[in-house]
Amino acid sequence: IPAENKEIGNKTRSTSTWSFKFIINEKEKCKDKTPFLILLIATTAAEIQHRSSIRKTWGNESVVPGVGIVRLFMLGIESKGSNDKILRESEQYHDIIQQDFLDTYHNLTLKTLMGMNWVASYCSSASFVMKTDSDVFVNTIYLIEKLLRPLSPPPQNYFTGCLMKGHKPIRNKGSKWYISQEEYPGDKYPPFCSGTGYILSGDLASKIVNASLMMKYIHLEDVYVGLCLNAKGIQIVPPPSHSLFNIYKVPFSPCRYNKIITSHHIQRNEHIIYWETLQKNHHEC
Repeated sequence: IPAENKEIGNKTRSTSTWSFKFIINEKEKCKDKTPFLILLIATTAAEIQHRSSIRKTWGNESVVPGVGIVRLFMLGIESKGSNDKILRESEQYHDIIQQDFLDTYHNLTLKTLMGMNWVASYCSSASFVMKTDSDVFVNTIYLIEKLLRPLSPPPQNYFTGCLMKGHKPIRNKGSKWYISQEEYPGDKYPPFCSGTGYILSGDLASKIVNASLMMKYIHLEDVYVGLCLNAKGIQIVPPPSHSLFNIYKVPFSPCRYNKIITSHHIQRNEHIIYWETLQKNHHEC
């Protein structure tokens, strides 16, 4: 199929990432290691500065000594312009995966499925996976030390984040989260976690990919993952505290940011300012 026809228009067909090809892949990332955590970060071609800031801060693969981390930025393709810049960036950092679907808001589900597919295919023995976005600040040190490391041995069928329960489809066409009756006929969503940042045990990636083969496509990525978990009978684990995963921007203070995992709507320079301030003020709260 020519790339321009690759955006999902036919709402009724179920789709899977198998229908899309990797243009950029990092098959060897886990060849001789089993990472503790894989960071899957949704991004777009234009967000060069965001990626640069994340590499230097919370997405640095050696952020916690002795803990193996793999960082991957997830991209689709742009409708106009060449892919050369991204290819060069990929050659430099080896932290980009890209498939040949159009990089649009409606295809965010494809982006996440690409990441799950990658984990299932090339790194299935990783203990944990976090899916997040490039405008989210992630306190990876707190995430690893306080939430994930104490879960030993690493659990199976584990999924947590900012838990959304009892949410209904939004039928107002003016809303960013509008979904038509045709795309999702149900009157309620199963529980899901906000796509700004959720955590899963490594074994779940293949289960989500598997469920997606049977599950009708919907463009709301976090709801779709919730539908896949629901289809597999997997219960989402509520986070230990409501203040850990935030879908809004938490006003910055070192004391506050030392005790959270995610904060949303972060500008590219703020990743660096917040991170450096946190490293300096680590023990002052």
